[in-house]
Amino acid sequence: MGLLKAKLSKYDAPQTIMKAGLYPYFRVIESDQDTEVMIKGKKVLMFGSNSYLGLTNHPKIKEAAKKAVDKYGTGCAGSRFLNGTLDIHVELEKKLANLVQKESVVCFSTGFQVNLGVVSILAGRNDYLILDEFDHASIIEGSRLSFSKVLKFAHNDMNSLESKLKICNPESIKLIVVDGIFSMEGDIINLPEVVKLAQKYNASIMVDDAHSLGVLSKNGAGTAAHFGLTDKVDLIMGTFSKSLASLGGFIAGDEDVINYIKHNSRSLLFSASMTPASVATVLCAIDIMVNEPERIEYLWEITRYANKRFKEMGFDTGKSESPIIPLFVRDDIKALKMAQSLLHNGVFVNPVVSPGVPKENSLIRFSLMANHTKEQVDIAIDKITLCAKELGVINFAEAVHY
Repeated sequence: MGLLKAKLSKYDAPQTIMKAGLYPYFRVIESDQDTEVMIKGKKVLMFGSNSYLGLTNHPKIKEAAKKAVDKYGTGCAGSRFLNGTLDIHVELEKKLANLVQKESVVCFSTGFQVNLGVVSILAGRNDYLILDEFDHASIIEGSRLSFSKVLKFAHNDMNSLESKLKICNPESIKLIVVDGIFSMEGDIINLPEVVKLAQKYNASIMVDDAHSLGVLSKNGAGTAAHFGLTDKVDLIMGTFSKSLASLGGFIAGDEDVINYIKHNSRSLLFSASMTPASVATVLCAIDIMVNEPERIEYLWEITRYANKRFKEMGFDTGKSESPIIPLFVRDDIKALKMAQSLLHNGVFVNPVVSPGVPKENSLIRFSLMANHTKEQVDIAIDKITLCAKELGVINFAEAVHY
């Protein structure tokens, strides 16, 4: 361990930020993931969560998890491939297939493992993976494990995408992999144009709906359903750790493709399966999402309200068109200072700084849930505005109170 320890001990970036009093990670929450959380015994407004439908503490969902533990125990003690498939795993896969309107689904124990295990195996040495430059890290990691050629196109830029497709061998597999809603920028992939280009160049499409499931389309079925293009998208990926209040992920597609994935994806074959409580949670959450469409309707209402207010205050929210609203600071230190100051003043937001994004794109990530009230949003925006003014991020004389 001598050489290893000597090398790793030189990594002191976190300690440097800690000494400056600006370390914003691993903040300990002492309560459930609601619109208000407890941190160090103090109530804090939560605008840093991915629980878009606000279901993480729903009584029906908690009861479903408890019943699953009573019946199946706390874990499956094995992979889906061997001893870890329960009847409720199969039930969930059928329900998901019906939701996203695909022939077949297989569930993984995390969303990261879905992308890792799917992106890495579908294209071969003479094939191509074509990725949006802002795709999630799990897609990037999956592409690194693939033997295929990896091409990246400029974010949501269809001319750039076409330029990559043009240089591909027409006889090779070409898989375009994109996020539905991009997790930091909050914009939506231009799926209609991606589909047109895929058809023109005989390419396939995989959409990562981690942040779109439960958000886009009337029943929360995601990006393809939102655009009416489900039959044009080959693979739909989703996670359960956001709108569906649990842990895990899935991939949906044609039966033949899912059959191949089920028998070749190493992150599925060699990982323990979703716990019974996690599966039961998702089953219940899907029912609530589908049967209570007003949750999604209100999520979009509060999203439009917040985005409008931020713009009125002079914030640069980029091209966001979702409950993820980036507040561009364009300075790492200012972004860290904002996050710390806001937490001290009762607002939890996430700073996004380099190397996660280029320094000139550093931002505060503000995300909404379907159970946020307008009063909570107003309180948060007023505090964020005052903080941004103090740091010179915006130039308004004072916050506007509604």
